[in-house]
Amino acid sequence: MVKVERPEGVNVIIGQAHFIKTVEDLYEALATSCPTAKFGLAFCESSGPCLVRVDGNDESLKEAAAKAAMEIGAGHVFVVMLREVYPINVLNAVKAVQEVCTVFCASANPLEVVVAETSQGRGVLGVIDGFKPRGVEGVSEVEERKALLRKLGYKR
Repeated sequence: MVKVERPEGVNVIIGQAHFIKTVEDLYEALATSCPTAKFGLAFCESSGPCLVRVDGNDESLKEAAAKAAMEIGAGHVFVVMLREVYPINVLNAVKAVQEVCTVFCASANPLEVVVAETSQGRGVLGVIDGFKPRGVEGVSEVEERKALLRKLGYKR
């Protein structure tokens, strides 16, 4: 298991893709879907030199994404660190990148990546996103949820 560390207030998207072109295509998808977003992305190349390929428009987020990708260390996994944007604003663009096979999570919660290792390498089995439920929402929690969505501008 790998605990994903990130700067305060940063959202993370973790997924798997299949080609070195992923780095440039994810950059374009993020930059064009929300031009004010600050981001760093890292992609674990799984053949040839097997490097972590890095890009983005914010140096600290590039460093954080590269560190998380190295710690996860699984072939073709990518990590995107986001600031000044929510994943909901870029997630469809990320999923539409031709090389993207799956998205494991998009979250601001504490994250743990469950990794399996064989003699060949490592793979992601899943992601633990946040904490387990403490109960079922009641009337006041429904009102709070609806108010928050409207405050953030996602509902009218």
